[in-house]
Amino acid sequence: MRKTTLRRVGLAAALLAMGGTAAACGSDEGETQASGGEGGTITLGIIPSWTDGLSMAHLWQNVLESEGYEVEIKEIADAAPLYTGVAEGDIDVYPSAWPEVTHASYMEKYGDDLEDLGAWYEGAKLTFAVPEYSDLESIADLEGRADDYDGKIIGIEPGAGLTEATKNSVMPTYGLVEDYTLVESSTTAMLAELKKATESEEDIVVTLWRPFWANSEFPVKDLEDPEGALGDAETLNAIATDGFSEEFPEAAELFTNFTLDDEQYGSLENLVVNEYGQGKEGEAVEAWLQENPDFVDSLQG
Repeated sequence: MRKTTLRRVGLAAALLAMGGTAAACGSDEGETQASGGEGGTITLGIIPSWTDGLSMAHLWQNVLESEGYEVEIKEIADAAPLYTGVAEGDIDVYPSAWPEVTHASYMEKYGDDLEDLGAWYEGAKLTFAVPEYSDLESIADLEGRADDYDGKIIGIEPGAGLTEATKNSVMPTYGLVEDYTLVESSTTAMLAELKKATESEEDIVVTLWRPFWANSEFPVKDLEDPEGALGDAETLNAIATDGFSEEFPEAAELFTNFTLDDEQYGSLENLVVNEYGQGKEGEAVEAWLQENPDFVDSLQG
């Protein structure tokens, strides 16, 4: 386990050694070292099928590497081990956490070992969605209609906060427990089912969220949640391991100053997920930064 305190000792020793080397090599090399900022390696943790985190991680990789850091992106299957990794210091930052509602249970469990670097997006929310051609308007309308949906609500990863909310809040609240089964699989599998159903104009109900590119890619609409069982809208935040801002104060300030509006976020995610795709995330980020030339300057506060 990589504890924060051990990282600090190692970093201090490394900086001391580097300072001695720079002094031995003369003033020019010392000035080069100083211009690189605090440096060091920052590990970003993501759930790769959650494309908000995927997009944010590759954006931050570009930004932080340009500031002189080494960046590692660690992909984790679902939220539980990801939060564990951040709390234990094996992961430095989860750059797109849902701390207020979706991941509230993890924040409660690990909060003493986490550091909130601030919100970068306002108005994120969990949803149930159906095709636009559906006559359903509310989650309450699902009651008594199980046969139309083969008794299935198509969900995502078992460890996702959305899955927890669906099982423990939405289904009991709207009387869906006996007639429906939540199909727990993956975001990729859910999207495949959604694509298949909408292309055939078949009935389907899926668990979704905003912001997410699928809301504009597929002909879907959100179902109203009159009982508020999915929770309130929330922010998306960068959540770091405790002590991160002490170890990496300059990087922490960049995270704190970071915000995106809907248009900026949508264009970034579309480039990363749809236009460039897997393996070309770095190119997608470069293209987005060219379209948003003032973005990096905005991080300086």
